[in-house]
Amino acid sequence: MPSINFLSEGIDFKPKNQNKLKSWIKMVIDSEGRELASLVYIFCKDSYLLTINQDYLKHKTLTDIITFDYSESDQVEGEIYISVERVKENATKFQRSFEEELRRVMIHGVLHILGFKDKNPAQKIVMRKKEEACLSLWSKFHVKQFGL
Repeated sequence: MPSINFLSEGIDFKPKNQNKLKSWIKMVIDSEGRELASLVYIFCKDSYLLTINQDYLKHKTLTDIITFDYSESDQVEGEIYISVERVKENATKFQRSFEEELRRVMIHGVLHILGFKDKNPAQKIVMRKKEEACLSLWSKFHVKQFGL
């Protein structure tokens, strides 16, 4: 049975509108012609994500997200670790609400699992366009489904 779960590690955090988020994420996956198997979001502190970054990716920098893709064929499966501290800081830096920045980061992880990369400038442009398209879907979905 397909599932999206929200967990936290070392902090007390739960995203708002969990059912809406799950429906939106599933809609994005479906729109790419893939099928949801299982996604787990783990919300954590900078220090926890830094340890993962060092241990698994050999990077010594803070980041807002790390994605582990366990997908097989068209089945989307993975773990997405998100630093709530980084999201808060980036929301301020980019003059966005925390919720909007959180959705951007959450869908960024899904896009990585769907095969989108952001290692070079050309890939970053494609990734940003996909993020914006997904955020636009959120707005349309949100209005259509919930009359807001």
